[in-house]
Amino acid sequence: MNPAEGAAGRTITTLSSREVYRNHWMRLREDEILRSNGKKGIFGVVDKDDAAIILPIDRGQVWLVEQFRYTIQERALELPQGGWEMEVEDPEELARGELKEEMGLHAAEMTYLGWLWIAYGFTRQKQHVFLATGLTHTEKDPDAEEHDLVVRSVAVGEFEEMMLNGVVRDNCTVAAWGLYLLWKARRPQAES
Repeated sequence: MNPAEGAAGRTITTLSSREVYRNHWMRLREDEILRSNGKKGIFGVVDKDDAAIILPIDRGQVWLVEQFRYTIQERALELPQGGWEMEVEDPEELARGELKEEMGLHAAEMTYLGWLWIAYGFTRQKQHVFLATGLTHTEKDPDAEEHDLVVRSVAVGEFEEMMLNGVVRDNCTVAAWGLYLLWKARRPQAES
Protein backbone atom coordinates (compact mmCIF):
# COMPACT_ATOMS: atom_id res chain seq x y z
CA MET A 1 0.00 0.00 0.00
CA ASN A 2 1.21 3.49 -0.83
CA PRO A 3 2.14 5.44 2.36
CA ALA A 4 -0.29 8.21 1.40
CA GLU A 5 -3.22 5.74 1.43
CA GLY A 6 -4.82 5.26 4.82
CA ALA A 7 -7.88 3.53 6.16
CA ALA A 8 -11.06 3.21 4.13
CA GLY A 9 -9.35 3.75 0.77
CA ARG A 10 -8.01 7.19 1.57
CA THR A 11 -5.75 8.51 -1.14
CA ILE A 12 -4.98 11.83 0.54
CA THR A 13 -3.14 12.37 3.82
CA THR A 14 -3.41 15.57 5.84
CA LEU A 15 0.06 16.88 6.68
CA SER A 16 -1.03 20.00 8.55
CA SER A 17 -4.16 22.05 9.16
CA ARG A 18 -4.74 25.65 10.18
CA GLU A 19 -7.91 27.62 10.81
CA VAL A 20 -8.01 30.63 8.49
CA TYR A 21 -11.33 32.20 9.48
CA ARG A 22 -14.26 31.69 11.87
CA ASN A 23 -17.65 33.28 12.54
CA HIS A 24 -20.89 32.10 14.20
CA TRP A 25 -21.96 30.08 11.15
CA MET A 26 -18.79 28.52 9.78
CA ARG A 27 -15.11 27.75 10.11
CA LEU A 28 -12.65 27.84 7.23
CA ARG A 29 -9.46 25.82 7.35
CA GLU A 30 -6.60 25.24 4.96
CA ASP A 31 -4.97 21.82 4.98
CA GLU A 32 -1.62 20.89 3.50
CA ILE A 33 -2.09 17.48 1.89
CA LEU A 34 -0.12 14.64 0.32
CA ARG A 35 -1.81 12.72 -2.50
CA SER A 36 -1.21 9.01 -3.12
CA ASN A 37 0.72 9.94 -6.27
CA GLY A 38 3.29 11.75 -4.09
CA LYS A 39 2.16 15.26 -5.03
CA LYS A 40 1.61 17.79 -2.25
CA GLY A 41 -1.15 20.37 -2.36
CA ILE A 42 -3.56 22.43 -0.32
CA PHE A 43 -7.25 21.95 0.34
CA GLY A 44 -9.64 24.59 1.66
CA VAL A 45 -12.50 23.22 3.78
CA VAL A 46 -15.55 25.02 5.15
CA ASP A 47 -16.79 23.32 8.35
CA LYS A 48 -20.42 23.92 9.31
CA ASP A 49 -22.66 22.32 11.90
CA ASP A 50 -25.44 19.99 10.77
CA ALA A 51 -28.46 21.40 8.98
CA ALA A 52 -31.95 20.14 8.18
CA ILE A 53 -34.18 20.36 5.13
CA ILE A 54 -37.89 19.77 5.46
CA LEU A 55 -40.46 18.58 2.92
CA PRO A 56 -43.73 20.02 4.27
CA ILE A 57 -46.43 18.21 2.31
CA ASP A 58 -50.13 18.50 3.05
CA ARG A 59 -53.13 17.53 0.89
CA GLY A 60 -51.10 17.42 -2.32
CA GLN A 61 -49.38 20.77 -1.64
CA VAL A 62 -45.69 21.40 -0.99
CA TRP A 63 -44.71 24.39 1.16
CA LEU A 64 -41.74 26.44 -0.06
CA VAL A 65 -39.85 29.54 1.00
CA GLU A 66 -38.56 32.29 -1.24
CA GLN A 67 -35.71 34.47 -0.03
CA PHE A 68 -32.81 36.57 -1.25
CA ARG A 69 -29.65 34.45 -1.32
CA TYR A 70 -26.69 36.79 -1.00
CA THR A 71 -24.12 34.44 -2.54
CA ILE A 72 -25.95 34.33 -5.87
CA GLN A 73 -27.50 37.82 -5.59
CA GLU A 74 -30.94 36.43 -6.47
CA ARG A 75 -34.17 35.46 -4.79
CA ALA A 76 -34.47 31.67 -4.63
CA LEU A 77 -37.40 29.33 -4.16
CA GLU A 78 -36.60 26.25 -2.08
CA LEU A 79 -37.72 23.87 0.63
CA PRO A 80 -37.32 25.26 4.16
CA GLN A 81 -33.85 24.46 5.43
CA GLY A 82 -31.14 25.68 7.70
CA GLY A 83 -29.10 25.13 10.78
CA TRP A 84 -28.39 26.63 14.14
CA GLU A 85 -25.05 28.15 15.07
CA MET A 86 -24.24 25.18 17.30
CA GLU A 87 -23.90 21.43 17.25
CA VAL A 88 -27.31 19.76 17.22
CA GLU A 89 -27.97 16.58 19.16
CA ASP A 90 -31.49 15.97 17.84
CA PRO A 91 -31.91 16.66 14.11
CA GLU A 92 -35.71 16.45 14.44
CA GLU A 93 -35.68 19.29 16.96
CA LEU A 94 -33.70 21.34 14.43
CA ALA A 95 -36.12 20.47 11.61
CA ARG A 96 -39.15 21.36 13.73
CA GLY A 97 -37.47 24.61 14.75
CA GLU A 98 -36.74 25.58 11.14
CA LEU A 99 -40.31 24.73 10.10
CA LYS A 100 -41.68 27.03 12.81
CA GLU A 101 -39.12 29.81 12.29
CA GLU A 102 -39.41 30.01 8.51
CA MET A 103 -43.00 28.99 7.83
CA GLY A 104 -45.01 29.15 11.03
CA LEU A 105 -45.93 25.49 10.63
CA HIS A 106 -46.14 22.62 13.10
CA ALA A 107 -46.05 19.01 11.88
CA ALA A 108 -48.01 16.29 13.62
CA GLU A 109 -45.53 13.81 12.16
CA MET A 110 -41.89 14.13 11.14
CA THR A 111 -40.46 11.23 9.15
CA TYR A 112 -36.68 10.98 8.91
CA LEU A 113 -35.68 10.16 5.33
CA GLY A 114 -31.89 10.19 5.79
CA TRP A 115 -29.03 12.63 5.48
CA LEU A 116 -26.92 14.05 2.66
CA TRP A 117 -23.60 15.87 2.40
CA ILE A 118 -23.97 19.46 1.19
CA ALA A 119 -21.36 20.28 -1.51
CA TYR A 120 -18.62 18.04 -0.11
CA GLY A 121 -16.18 19.29 -2.73
CA PHE A 122 -15.40 22.16 -0.36
CA THR A 123 -17.65 22.01 2.70
CA ARG A 124 -18.16 19.50 5.49
CA GLN A 125 -21.82 19.76 6.45
CA LYS A 126 -24.54 17.16 6.85
CA GLN A 127 -28.13 17.95 6.00
CA HIS A 128 -30.82 15.81 7.64
CA VAL A 129 -33.91 15.29 5.47
CA PHE A 130 -37.39 15.18 7.03
CA LEU A 131 -40.88 14.75 5.63
CA ALA A 132 -43.35 16.91 7.60
CA THR A 133 -47.04 15.94 7.47
CA GLY A 134 -50.19 16.79 9.40
CA LEU A 135 -49.39 20.49 9.14
CA THR A 136 -51.06 23.18 11.22
CA HIS A 137 -50.34 26.90 11.33
CA THR A 138 -48.58 28.42 14.32
CA GLU A 139 -46.74 31.66 14.82
CA LYS A 140 -43.61 32.28 12.74
CA ASP A 141 -40.38 32.94 14.61
CA PRO A 142 -37.89 34.19 12.00
CA ASP A 143 -34.36 35.17 12.93
CA ALA A 144 -32.66 38.33 11.61
CA GLU A 145 -31.36 36.59 8.46
CA GLU A 146 -34.89 35.52 7.57
CA HIS A 147 -36.39 39.01 7.39
CA ASP A 148 -37.41 38.67 3.74
CA LEU A 149 -38.90 35.15 3.60
CA VAL A 150 -42.04 34.65 1.55
CA VAL A 151 -43.95 31.41 2.17
CA ARG A 152 -45.74 29.71 -0.73
CA SER A 153 -47.56 26.44 -1.22
CA VAL A 154 -47.87 24.83 -4.63
CA ALA A 155 -49.33 21.60 -5.96
CA VAL A 156 -46.88 18.70 -6.12
CA GLY A 157 -47.05 18.62 -9.93
CA GLU A 158 -46.34 22.35 -10.15
CA PHE A 159 -43.38 21.97 -7.77
CA GLU A 160 -41.93 19.20 -9.93
CA GLU A 161 -42.40 21.35 -13.02
CA MET A 162 -40.58 24.22 -11.24
CA MET A 163 -37.57 21.95 -10.72
CA LEU A 164 -37.61 20.77 -14.34
CA ASN A 165 -37.93 24.27 -15.83
CA GLY A 166 -35.29 25.87 -13.61
CA VAL A 167 -37.49 27.98 -11.34
CA VAL A 168 -36.22 25.86 -8.41
CA ARG A 169 -32.45 25.38 -8.77
CA ASP A 170 -31.41 24.65 -5.20
CA ASN A 171 -29.48 21.36 -5.21
CA CYS A 172 -30.53 20.58 -1.62
CA THR A 173 -34.20 20.91 -2.55
CA VAL A 174 -33.85 18.75 -5.65
CA ALA A 175 -31.81 16.10 -3.79
CA ALA A 176 -34.26 15.99 -0.87
CA TRP A 177 -37.15 15.59 -3.31
CA GLY A 178 -35.31 12.70 -5.00
CA LEU A 179 -34.76 11.01 -1.64
CA TYR A 180 -38.44 11.51 -0.80
CA LEU A 181 -39.54 9.96 -4.12
CA LEU A 182 -37.34 6.90 -3.50
CA TRP A 183 -38.76 6.56 0.02
CA LYS A 184 -42.31 7.01 -1.25
CA ALA A 185 -41.88 4.42 -4.03
CA ARG A 186 -41.14 1.82 -1.36
CA ARG A 187 -44.14 2.83 0.78
CA PRO A 188 -47.34 2.99 -1.30
CA GLN A 189 -49.32 4.39 1.65
CA ALA A 190 -47.03 7.50 1.83
CA GLU A 191 -48.71 10.88 1.44
CA SER A 192 -48.39 12.53 -1.96
